Amino acid sequence: MTSLLPPDNDQAYCIVSALEAGHFNLPMKMIIDNAAPGYIVPVPSLSFLLRHSKNDKKLIFDLGIRKDLENYPPVVQKLIQGSNATVPQDVVESLVNGGLSPTDIDTVCISHCHWDHVGNPKQFPNIEFIVGAAADSLFRPGYPEDPNSEFPSDLLPAERTRFIELSDQPSLDAAGHLPGHIVLVVRTSADGGWILLGGDSAHHWNLITGESKIADGLPIFGGGCAHMDRKAAELNILRIREFLKLPRTRVILAHDEPWYKDNKDTSFWPAQIKSE
Repeated sequence: MTSLLPPDNDQAYCIVSALEAGHFNLPMKMIIDNAAPGYIVPVPSLSFLLRHSKNDKKLIFDLGIRKDLENYPPVVQKLIQGSNATVPQDVVESLVNGGLSPTDIDTVCISHCHWDHVGNPKQFPNIEFIVGAAADSLFRPGYPEDPNSEFPSDLLPAERTRFIELSDQPSLDAAGHLPGHIVLVVRTSADGGWILLGGDSAHHWNLITGESKIADGLPIFGGGCAHMDRKAAELNILRIREFLKLPRTRVILAHDEPWYKDNKDTSFWPAQIKSE
């Protein structure tokens, strides 16, 4: 990535706010190669509200963790045992506390279909869902047809879900973590600010800065790594690193504990994330 689109006259942009959507403990031995023994970080599972500056259309990026953990598929419930997953406030409650309801939302875009990002889509009736096209493979078959699947077959409403081909949207493509994994690159001001919402491109900032490498970790996908395709994930991280070299850019990861700690009182709906 060598440049971003320059602003035009009367440029539209998005107003971005974070949404509370749950927390869990993340063992760093799963994530970075040089983690200290027993190093566990309590991380947020962030969601984001985007409001278009011209037409006030509203999009949510990721839905975080659902409050009723017992309604995840059995394999997910087993996976999150010991993670201390808590949801004091889910996405819907976060919206309502700022004066919006699910019916005010036009679109939900999900970075990928892991349990800590999909929330409960049934809380958002009659709206469009957007996911990467490769995510479709995760539901063939899903749970309960396959009792060992972590992806409910009815997670996304077929008639209201758009599976986008990432070859047609290269700025969204963030391959490596899970099939269909995408990021959003969002213009945040009329005069040239940008933000990249990175999903699970990386689970720790040391991977972005290069201070650490992706850990062999635990055999989540049978390969001993937190990503299904390690090489593709590493290339995606390199692209994000290049993005940050461009003027007026910032990156927020889905489990961005440092960002959450510094911004939890200032950047969550109805407040907004200040543009660079």
